[in-house]
Amino acid sequence: MKKVFTLLMILTAGFAYAQSDSSHNKATGILPDVTLKNIDGEDIRIADYGQNGKITVISFWATWCKPCIKELKNINSILDEWIDEYDMELVAVSVDDSRNAIKVKPTVNALNWDFDVLLDPNGELQRAMNVANPPVTFLIDQEGKIVYTHTGYVEGDEYELEDHIKELSK
Repeated sequence: MKKVFTLLMILTAGFAYAQSDSSHNKATGILPDVTLKNIDGEDIRIADYGQNGKITVISFWATWCKPCIKELKNINSILDEWIDEYDMELVAVSVDDSRNAIKVKPTVNALNWDFDVLLDPNGELQRAMNVANPPVTFLIDQEGKIVYTHTGYVEGDEYELEDHIKELSK
């Protein structure tokens, strides 16, 4: 019985390590060809972000997700510097369902967010990019390749993201 317990503890620790390590994995692939609406009701093709020659950060969030809001507030506070220094853009994709999607535009306006905000109420992009729960952030290089993924948010993660953006801008 002791051996089984020890084995379970080792497996649990290994799984926990693998899970924590996966929040900083390098990602590969390109943006899917999915079209979403922005908060003004206009159609936006996601793949176009990867074809404009800019570094793009795509952040999946929800109005009910406190870490998501904190992450986007913190990025927004330094976004103008990033745009000037790295020629990049930020796109926030709300995963609020159709019931809560009505809260997105008032939230964005109240927080004075001046970056693209898209709605994914049916989870089409969320599924295509394998996002389980927000916040999840993707970094897309100037050629449209997904080069970095981060799951979750802890105060200061935006500076780790900036380090990856710096690498792309060299």
